[in-house]
Amino acid sequence: MSDTSSVILEKRGQAFWIIINRPDKRNALNGEVIAGIARGYRDAHQDSDVRAIVLTGAGDKAFCAGADLQNAGAAFAFDFSRPNGDYADLLRLSQDATKPAIARVGGVCMAGGMGLLCMTDMAVAVDHAIFGLPEVKVGVFPMQVLSLLQAIAPPRLVSEWALTGEPFDARAAQAAGLLNHVVPAAELDAKVDWLIGRIIDKSPTAIRRGKYAMRVIAAMSFDESIAYTESQIALLAMTEDAKEGMRAFAEKRKPVWPGK
Repeated sequence: MSDTSSVILEKRGQAFWIIINRPDKRNALNGEVIAGIARGYRDAHQDSDVRAIVLTGAGDKAFCAGADLQNAGAAFAFDFSRPNGDYADLLRLSQDATKPAIARVGGVCMAGGMGLLCMTDMAVAVDHAIFGLPEVKVGVFPMQVLSLLQAIAPPRLVSEWALTGEPFDARAAQAAGLLNHVVPAAELDAKVDWLIGRIIDKSPTAIRRGKYAMRVIAAMSFDESIAYTESQIALLAMTEDAKEGMRAFAEKRKPVWPGK
């Protein structure tokens, strides 16, 4: 386990937990938090035993309330000599990831926290969680968040959230496609563990190559996508995991994945 003042990185079985550890600040983002999450993603991918990533916030009040506005100068300070920013780089890193990530949302999820939610593959939230894009209330806009959010939620809803800044509840978030499951607080960890269990007993090679393909075809036309995926299924069939999966099916047993 790696424990810093702002982010806890902890391996639990074959799941790698990234915990924003600023509950007194509603797990607000600052430079240290962004760097810690990025480190967690990299550490998880360097460990071949890790099969899933869980991103969450400490405490029971907030997942992440967005940028730390207590120090607004730091929150919106940019080095204009750099063409890229740290938060944007974190979102890029998440999209290049080949291990599935689950957002565990235990409370408020606002602004930049919505970007963290959108950068994961699946999400589970407590039924009292509140979501929103309140940036217009402080004179800015959820620019970077939109890069991921617009591919998940319906355009009319995204426009309403971004232009009005009004919050919405967990059921609305689930209906919009932001959440897989909404559960009572007492069932949150059990549902996250259930999802982890459904991932780690499957082929790591299929998941790794599948996530890569899903990312690539997202920007393709149908003709480009079908040409790419027909070649990818042929390559995937040549892997050791695919051969083991077919043998196990024929022999009516659980597969033992070599991960190759």
